[in-house]
Amino acid sequence: MNIRPANLKDTYTLATLHIDSWKSAYKGLVPDEFLAQLDYTMRADRFRESLKQSREETYVAEIDGELVGFLILGLCRDEDLDHKVYGEIWGIYLAHEHWRKGIGTSLCRFGENLLKERGFDSVVLWVFAGNPRARRFYKAMGYQPDGASKILNPGKPLKAVRYRKEL
Repeated sequence: MNIRPANLKDTYTLATLHIDSWKSAYKGLVPDEFLAQLDYTMRADRFRESLKQSREETYVAEIDGELVGFLILGLCRDEDLDHKVYGEIWGIYLAHEHWRKGIGTSLCRFGENLLKERGFDSVVLWVFAGNPRARRFYKAMGYQPDGASKILNPGKPLKAVRYRKEL
């Protein structure tokens, strides 16, 4: 497996991975109507703009030239944390058929190492409270809930909890 920075040629594949991952990971949690209306072209356009603006960093995992997952990271977006101390993993998404093969673990460790190299002491991320698979994954990676939560609205209000890890 190779991990590399995403580029503009990757945008439609990133969109496909992102939406298909949502449809697999959040089925039964996020309303079916919301998942059904996710648009690949619109999402690819958002990735294209994001890659041009460099507000966050996107890295792709590829196996034999095929993109199988990606990681987005950057500065912590939470107002209650010191942005000089905390980096954030904004998301890790994999094609469903590549779950539980160590790719998510590799992407997570890659992101943690990048954030540590950039001088961050800690990393945070957000997980839907109703997503036990992701919560188990991040706990196994050494993350713990830090007590913060917020409501996100992907078609209905859902609680998200913040996880934190010292680097």
